[in-house]
Amino acid sequence: MFVVLVYDVKQERVSKVLKVCRKYLTWVQNSVFEGEITPAKLEILKDELKEIIDPTYDSIVIYKFKLKPLKREVLGLNPPSSEDLFI
Repeated sequence: MFVVLVYDVKQERVSKVLKVCRKYLTWVQNSVFEGEITPAKLEILKDELKEIIDPTYDSIVIYKFKLKPLKREVLGLNPPSSEDLFI
């Protein structure tokens, strides 16, 4: 399945959430990830995130698609793709 994950967490937890999300999905822009993921890996990702966030303050929204969207439209600055990033 294809997912888009968006998070809004307290600053002190941002780096931990970012690190976990990067293990499973591709960074798109601040607080947004997307990518193909199996249902089993998605459950693991969610479990890892639940260990980090404070559900009384933080939120994570996951949009699930059975198929990858056919077209992606960006208005304004297009963030770099994962192929454009160098470590």
